[in-house]
Amino acid sequence: MEKNILAISGNPGLYLLVSRGRSTLIVETVDEQKKRLSVGIREKITSLNDISIFTDDDDVLLTTVFENIKKKMEGKPVEINAKKANKNQLMDFLAEVLPNFDREKVYPNDIRKIINWYNILINNGYTDFETKEAQNESSEETTDKPEETA
Repeated sequence: MEKNILAISGNPGLYLLVSRGRSTLIVETVDEQKKRLSVGIREKITSLNDISIFTDDDDVLLTTVFENIKKKMEGKPVEINAKKANKNQLMDFLAEVLPNFDREKVYPNDIRKIINWYNILINNGYTDFETKEAQNESSEETTDKPEETA
């Protein structure tokens, strides 16, 4: 995800970093309203690029999970109503896109946030979830492969 999309604790939705001040950040909501607000540096602010999901092996970046959801949903929003879905429905959904997630550390509310954030991003035109590092790695893999001859 090239743009710096933020989650701010205590505030619903997602925010795009617009500018930085001495002790504040200027952010804009990632929705149709594009409402700007000032956020103090004492608020708990997290970039979506820095969030990862617990798995049985190594942790997986949230952007990778978003990419998996995008492939499963063919680029469309998730149809599950995250607010009304029960624990089993949420766990089953995440198991389809991330089979080895840690079922003891990932809670239903975490999955609800993943679904809600994914839908916010897709509905507002943010569809490129790969980070620059992941894009560079995938391009290196394709250039490092030896050519096959027939």
